[in-house]
Amino acid sequence: MYKYFPHTEDDLQAMLAKAGVKDLDGLYAQIPDSIRFKGDYDLPMSMCELEVRQLFEKLGSENKQLTCFAGMGVYDHYTPSVIPSLLQRSEFLTSYTPYQAEISQGTLHYIFEYQSMMAELTGMDISNASMYDGTTAAAEAMMMAVAAGKKQNKVLVSAGLNPKTREVLDTYALHQGIELETLPLKDGVTDLSAANFEGVAGVMVQQPNVFGIVEDFTGFADACHENKALFIIDSVASDLAVLKTPGEWGGDIAVGDGQSLGIPMLFGGPYVGYMCCTEKLIRKMPGRIVGMTKDNRDQRAFVLTLQAREQHIRRQKATSNICSNQSLMALFVTMYCSLMGRQGLKEAAELSYAGAHYLCDELLKTGRFSLVYDKPFFNEFYVKYDGDADTLYQRFIEAGILGGVRCQDGFIFAVTEKRTKEEIDNLVKIAAL
Repeated sequence: MYKYFPHTEDDLQAMLAKAGVKDLDGLYAQIPDSIRFKGDYDLPMSMCELEVRQLFEKLGSENKQLTCFAGMGVYDHYTPSVIPSLLQRSEFLTSYTPYQAEISQGTLHYIFEYQSMMAELTGMDISNASMYDGTTAAAEAMMMAVAAGKKQNKVLVSAGLNPKTREVLDTYALHQGIELETLPLKDGVTDLSAANFEGVAGVMVQQPNVFGIVEDFTGFADACHENKALFIIDSVASDLAVLKTPGEWGGDIAVGDGQSLGIPMLFGGPYVGYMCCTEKLIRKMPGRIVGMTKDNRDQRAFVLTLQAREQHIRRQKATSNICSNQSLMALFVTMYCSLMGRQGLKEAAELSYAGAHYLCDELLKTGRFSLVYDKPFFNEFYVKYDGDADTLYQRFIEAGILGGVRCQDGFIFAVTEKRTKEEIDNLVKIAAL
């Protein structure tokens, strides 16, 4: 009767006997009766397809679409329309994970291309096949540094790191015996002179930092390596089309979120975390790596390599429990980079830069705003507002604008290539009232 249910009644009874209980209720006997739900589920009556579509259209209309000037890790970049069309093909959308290489050449191929593109974008030797998001990638880099440092269990984290990323680092560190120390800012940038390298396995910074400032990391890698610590750089992926890469800064590990490479904001996910490193750290890197080789007919073939670090192989000894990762979103990034090309990525980044600087200049002209840190910034900047910032934020919302991210007595504004001059001028007009 239930042809899609794999367990027969005999199967269930055998499992219950093995568990030492008489029935399914016995499996939940330890759950207190006071917290058990005893009412009826509030489920709607069955609907036809038309009614279901109308219901979701009605629900969707309750979302207020705002012109986005907010960033801090998530950015409103343009998505070429061809990507969703290709991504929804069943062979992409429903594929799981390529354990059987002989029947997964297509999946392995695009993961290989993703790795190649991310390694080139970051200037690093090696890329894995992606993490869940930028925050988990940063956490994995933290643990990777400690694993490489052996007896060193401390990681210095710049105060310029996104607070959300820092919260995830704190959570991971709590149960890994890792000690985190904050490296303070001086005039909005990381103060390396404040670093005490005793027992330090790694130093993590962000580029651009949480305030949008483009930091100068000259000397950071040398200081880390002299003290046998790894230098970790967390970057907005799209910005690397123009900015100096982690590889050029002498970084050992490069991490961040790939959302800025065309992935829509999507109410917070799914996104894709990238992780790249130098070749000497390849066996410490979590996640799988896809390699290219030749089969016995001398034809190009793609294979999983070094996957023995994953949980489905080594269980408790695995480098990481991130296993399946977000390969569908890695494919998204691969399509985006392929469509945009080097020049397209550069142009999108330059438009974002130009728009942010135009907005900043116009806000300063109103006399109501001032830069908190007079430092070089890319497409995001932090300004103080001379007035009631909460009231102004609400005025933005009422005008259909997501007016940056509120930060103390000001705003952190972000601009992407999607923002037009008219939209920017409209925001400035409201802010000048």
